[in-house]
Amino acid sequence: MSQALVIVAHGSHLNPESSTPTYDHADTVREVGAFDEVRVGFWKEEPHFREVLRTVDAEEAYVVPLFISEGYFTEEVIPRELRLEDWDEAAWDSDGTSATSVTLTATDTGQRVHYCGPAGTHDAMTDVIVRRAESVTGDPDVGPGFGLAVVGHGTKRNENSAKAIQYHADRIRERGRFDEVRDLYMDEDPEVDDVTDFFETEDVIVVPLFVADGYHTQEDIPEDMGLTDDYRTGWETPAVVDGHRIWYAGAVGTEALMADVLLERAADAGADVGDAVQRVRELTRVGGESADRDAGAPTADD
Repeated sequence: MSQALVIVAHGSHLNPESSTPTYDHADTVREVGAFDEVRVGFWKEEPHFREVLRTVDAEEAYVVPLFISEGYFTEEVIPRELRLEDWDEAAWDSDGTSATSVTLTATDTGQRVHYCGPAGTHDAMTDVIVRRAESVTGDPDVGPGFGLAVVGHGTKRNENSAKAIQYHADRIRERGRFDEVRDLYMDEDPEVDDVTDFFETEDVIVVPLFVADGYHTQEDIPEDMGLTDDYRTGWETPAVVDGHRIWYAGAVGTEALMADVLLERAADAGADVGDAVQRVRELTRVGGESADRDAGAPTADD
């Protein structure tokens, strides 16, 4: 039976560059040949969520949301727009970070759809955060002597937003690779504005858990941390703030290894991906040709 990977993301009416990471990761998955088809769909761009399954010829589709946390979009908007028959968010039986997959039928196309939890809560995302730290420092062995801040938006409207940040920060801390690991937030305590107050290490890597670089990652966070007085003038990497060297990595979702998370989500749902996971890890390794597709200009955050 033919199988397709469908990556669904937010996108933006204001800046089409917000979808660039989604297209990049789709291209990487195509390159390793794990699926008969790879398609993308968006909420704020074309092709839209409600149309994307109609672009798929395969009888079986693995739908992976390129979102950071479980919430309104993954639990309500996407299943509704894909017309997934009998969807019930309780089917994931999730505590906010443990969504796996559920198999349903798309009512208008009749396709068998394996609807997966968001990329941002998968265990493989932990490796992408660490890889982001390697990419921004240019050191595949970075860790000793460095602190790591995993940064999220944080919001009282959705407690799962912070859960995803905490989950990955805890997993990285348990590995013992970095001297210090903290989870920080834009709209909750502890706030990223005060990043230097939370670290004793002189070198601190800051990785925002956002899908795409945009207003928050390219304007708010750099200015709030004191990397620059005006984001339009840019900043040094590393930048010295309060006696610390801050290595600001930009949105984690622009890291090429993100394609691995999408593959692993689909594989967990039953997709036959062969050796594609290993091939993606080799293709996107630090120092390799595709190691870092970091966008230099502001785009829209997810």
